[in-house]
Amino acid sequence: MARDWNNAEVKPVFTPPKNTSYSYDLWAPELHFLDGAWYIIFTADVDADTPSPEQDMYCDFSCPAVNHRMFVLASSTDDPWTSNYNMRAELDTYNQFAIDGTYFVHPATGGHLYHVYSCWEGSYTSWPSMLCISRMSDPWTVSSPLSSRAVISRPDQPWEKTPYNRTINQRLSSNEGPQQLINPATGQMFIIYSAARSDNRNYCLGMLELTGTNPMDPASWTKHTAGCVFAQNPAEGVYGVGHASFTTSPDGSENWIVYHGMHDYMEGWTVRTIRTQKFSFDEHDGTPVFPAPGIGPYAVPAGQGQAQGQGSPTAQSPRSSNPALVYSELSSRVSGSTCITAAASSSCSSIDTSLPSLHSVGWETASPLGWPTATINATSTSY
Repeated sequence: MARDWNNAEVKPVFTPPKNTSYSYDLWAPELHFLDGAWYIIFTADVDADTPSPEQDMYCDFSCPAVNHRMFVLASSTDDPWTSNYNMRAELDTYNQFAIDGTYFVHPATGGHLYHVYSCWEGSYTSWPSMLCISRMSDPWTVSSPLSSRAVISRPDQPWEKTPYNRTINQRLSSNEGPQQLINPATGQMFIIYSAARSDNRNYCLGMLELTGTNPMDPASWTKHTAGCVFAQNPAEGVYGVGHASFTTSPDGSENWIVYHGMHDYMEGWTVRTIRTQKFSFDEHDGTPVFPAPGIGPYAVPAGQGQAQGQGSPTAQSPRSSNPALVYSELSSRVSGSTCITAAASSSCSSIDTSLPSLHSVGWETASPLGWPTATINATSTSY
């Protein structure tokens, strides 16, 4: 077993067959432990982001991702590393654009399950991309109709637009990459999401808090409108920080954010790398307090050990001693595979890893409630 993410053991868990609705552009895989099994939720496309002219002409703007939908793989055992993963279902997103889907579990309502994802207003609206929520009956079945789907966030703040405070139209205005985060001390529930354009230096994290009782009611959500809660740090050359997830140190005493960012922001998606830093919760209002993005190196997470090497902190699954990272890998044919990575502890937590050209990444961990605190989403690797 490798001692760091740069030299971790990697194996594919899913390569889509040809000529399916999920054969191309696998993005944003997340690994979740729900009801005794592991599920990988991801987005994929029937084409290589190349809709036909007959379809594209209906879009308000150019819409290469118009056919992206959400899918679920299910594990064969309760061990995320040794399991086989097979296609379980396409999630019902009402035959509309859907990316960056995640699970939201509401413990106060008996563990009701919801699908939160980035959506459009309609089939061909193109922009803005918003956050939608639907009710689920199990990890692969959406049970609420389109009429009940709720939009819980729109990119209506200046920092959610590209360029900043764009007023001409809604193009490049985006809310995506939602992740559930719970304050373990207070029980407060948040959705940390990505805002603005993902290949731009202004890409950052925004925050919603569930201040009501019904996740399907937009009035139950309060947006932090003062600005990004995690944003670029030019002083250290860190830009485009987003699509985060959250885990804890091996001894449970520390909270860590895992995200992607870049240094050469003029190069966009192709130069993003996995990064991780420690964060905390405010003692007064219970909201997460994120550090300024940096380049490290940082002290390893508490309880991780002192082996030599560099890499991201490891997360332990509830059924396996193997920490795991799940990501998607693009080939020259523009289709893709979903891979899973295992690594042991490292002596320092480096902010940059050498996994090639990250598109985004999926991290797994388990909370005390038995479901994943959150995962980060999809790395794309070009050869």
